[in-house]
Amino acid sequence: MDKVSVRIFRISDEFSDLPLPSYMTEGSAGMDLYAAVQEPLVINPMSTCLVPTNLKIELPAGFEAQIRPRSGLALREKVTLPNSPGTIDSDYRGEIRVIMLNLGSEPFVVNRGDRIAQMVISRYARVGWEESDSLDATTRGEGGFGSTGK
Repeated sequence: MDKVSVRIFRISDEFSDLPLPSYMTEGSAGMDLYAAVQEPLVINPMSTCLVPTNLKIELPAGFEAQIRPRSGLALREKVTLPNSPGTIDSDYRGEIRVIMLNLGSEPFVVNRGDRIAQMVISRYARVGWEESDSLDATTRGEGGFGSTGK
C-alpha cells in the first residue's frame, strides 16, 4: 500500500488533546476528523452548521482530501454532510471545517472531540481536453439514469 507524507498543522494549542486524523482499522480508507469546539454546538433539525477541526494540511500536488459523512451518524442520528464529498485541494491552506446537516427531527449536539466526518486522501489526474466532432460508440450509447439496469 502506498503511503504519502502530508504536513499537518494545529491552529491552536487549546485543542492539542484532540487526536490527529486517524484510521480506526487496518483496512480503513478514511481517517476520522474530530470536532474542535469549546462548548457543545447544537444543530437544529433541517439546519446546517460549520464545525471546526483546528487543523490545516499541506497536500502534495496531485492529491486531494475528500471529506465524507460517517455512516453511523447518518444511520443513527440522521446527520450528514450536504456537499459530500467535500474537496480540499492541494493549494488550500485554510482550516478544515465540516458542513454538517441535521436531517433528523431532534436537535443534534456536537461535543468537543466528537468524530464528525471522514477524510480520504486521493490521487487525481488533470484533464487536457481534445475537442472532437464525434465520440466512439458504446453499447450503452446515450442511455441515461437507470439505463443499465433494464
